[in-house]
Amino acid sequence: MQQEELVSRDIPGENRNTAQKPLVSIVCPCYNEEAMLPLYEDAMQKIVFSRLTEYDFELILVNDGSKDKTLPIIRELAKKDERIKYLSFSRNFGKEAAMYAGLKNAKGDFVCVMDCDLQDPPEMIETMLARLSTDDCDCVATRRVTRKGEPKIRSAFARAFYRIINRISDTEFVDGARDFRMMRRCVVDAVLELPEYHRFSKGIFMWVGFDTVWLEYENIERVAGETKWSFWKLTKYAIEGIVSFSTAPLKMATAAGSVISVLSLLYMVIRVVIAMIWGNPVAGYPSLLAIMLTLGGFILLALGIIGEYVARTYMQVKQRPIYIQKESNIKK
Repeated sequence: MQQEELVSRDIPGENRNTAQKPLVSIVCPCYNEEAMLPLYEDAMQKIVFSRLTEYDFELILVNDGSKDKTLPIIRELAKKDERIKYLSFSRNFGKEAAMYAGLKNAKGDFVCVMDCDLQDPPEMIETMLARLSTDDCDCVATRRVTRKGEPKIRSAFARAFYRIINRISDTEFVDGARDFRMMRRCVVDAVLELPEYHRFSKGIFMWVGFDTVWLEYENIERVAGETKWSFWKLTKYAIEGIVSFSTAPLKMATAAGSVISVLSLLYMVIRVVIAMIWGNPVAGYPSLLAIMLTLGGFILLALGIIGEYVARTYMQVKQRPIYIQKESNIKK
């Protein structure tokens, strides 16, 4: 899989007429977005394509195994506008795989990643391109400064996640960071050089480095459709990020195991001394059962942490593809 994915990619501007306009690729993962796609395409036509005439655009819609009419709608949009490209997966591989596929097929000098739910404002694309043109930076990323419309418990857990991961990881994570960003080709090529099966793009974007400018905006609620991110899915995604970018859980399990071992040894010595000096019998089954349950619970927890890392190694060495493409109108 790695060999397949590490194929050479076009260098921006190579084999292109220097008189041509810069090409901007916009990558948009889609999963069950039949209600949003017409609204999104209309917004892109009015706000981006018709205004930013100094650029050429390609809009890459990645259908992540949708179960509704997302794919037929994408086909119709592509027929009406040759700038709209698409590829469709054989099943649902997840947003991370969809972003990777879009980046892999993007040919632009600048590449933007955004959602089609219009929570990523298309109006910001103009600002992003302007900053890349005027500022000495390689990437213009976005972060939400508010979480208006989100359940309070979800917002609280999100803030806690960023505090925790920034304490235990060597990679810096920006609170409220979105996948919505505009990158130069050099950044995209660096991201594609990481053939990780379990991908956590928020971390990958930060890990590769490069000079990044951050744009802030207030949270925008969906105008149609439903979010695909349940609380459980977000929890799994957070665990994915922690395991992908930190070995701290393993170190904490080792430290806790060492402390428990020392305390258990001290307790055993104390009980033996008490029995030898005062002749008091060793405590019975209740205390023994409590100790065994405590140790058993910790052992299972430690094994679970180790299992998370081993499972990721197992999935990586099998070299399965990150996604399987079923259909596309993108010419190689």
